[in-house]
Amino acid sequence: MMKKALLAAAALLTFGAAAHAQSSVTLYGRLDAGLEYMNGVPTGAAKNVTGSRIRAESGDWGTSLWGLKGAEDLGGGNRAVFQLEGSFNTMTGQGPGGGGLFNRWATVGIANNSFGTVLLGRELFVSNGVWDFDPFGQSNWSSASLVRGRNWPQSSNNISYQSPKFAGFDFYGQYALSNATNWNGNGSTKQGREAGAYVTYTSPYFQIRGMYDEIRNPANGMLGGAYNALNGGITGADNANGNGVYAYSREYSAMANVFLGQFKIQAGYQAIRSSGMTGQLPGEPTTLDHEWGGVTWQASPAAALTAAVYHVNGNNGAGNATMYTVGGSYNLSKRTLFDLQVATVQNSKTANYGLNANNFGTAASTDNPFPGRSQTGVYAGIQHSF
Repeated sequence: MMKKALLAAAALLTFGAAAHAQSSVTLYGRLDAGLEYMNGVPTGAAKNVTGSRIRAESGDWGTSLWGLKGAEDLGGGNRAVFQLEGSFNTMTGQGPGGGGLFNRWATVGIANNSFGTVLLGRELFVSNGVWDFDPFGQSNWSSASLVRGRNWPQSSNNISYQSPKFAGFDFYGQYALSNATNWNGNGSTKQGREAGAYVTYTSPYFQIRGMYDEIRNPANGMLGGAYNALNGGITGADNANGNGVYAYSREYSAMANVFLGQFKIQAGYQAIRSSGMTGQLPGEPTTLDHEWGGVTWQASPAAALTAAVYHVNGNNGAGNATMYTVGGSYNLSKRTLFDLQVATVQNSKTANYGLNANNFGTAASTDNPFPGRSQTGVYAGIQHSF
């Protein structure tokens, strides 16, 4: 009897060691820091008075972040997976503030190579799916700039599904609950209902993606939010990504990559539409049309050069703006690179878009140029990943 018990204990220890060997936890991160010059910045001293500045900046080329991710083999091709990820400012060491320690990712779920991955928790919102098709990979001056951050929010209370690839196609979908007594939101929670999906086809020569998403106003569950016409800032019902159509709306996107040896050509179009908004003043848009195109030249294994053009047009007298930008990176190693970007925004008479994804408005605190004015900037930095 004792011999059987010892054999059983040995078997359990062996099984436990094997299960432990099939589990993994990885610590990862990225630190981005540099110096930024920008002109056309309102000084606040008087109307239409602008200045220029040089400041230390973190995250212009890519968000500074750190995280943990892991997997445990459950057998039968199934894995339990998790990811925790938070952003921070390399220049100050400060975290994301009100967004929480893991403001970008806090998920747990089940993955299977044959059936896909289901996750629960907080994630980057599905609209971040433009990243793969943005010539500057959603750096600070890129596809988020002229839509005031509409492309890169995070989302809580998510259920998401990523399919495996089949004949070149794959599907990703995301649904975020409002957690309010009204399904879409009624002011009792910080987030309204959010949802979206995209389908991607990938071949050796090109890649295309079609995407739809919507972000609803937590105050009333509608696809629109009020503008604060007095100072151009956000109202209490709006989130930190902007206001009005920039915060709560539907988004339809079509994007493509073309691979030509050392060159990658990228393009995208987005139709952003709101509904249920009332009382807008001239210059407060309810619809946006956003498009871009660019090319990246991988000049050598270490050096890459990129040029891109982004354009937005808003209704209701919001005008239009075009951002021209060139930049590049040089890899000192697999983990460390130098980066440089030069960009300018040219606004029509009534438009006031800036290089950064600022909130709507012209107050000095928004950093936007005055209507009809341009804004130009240069950023140079270093980035290290681990």
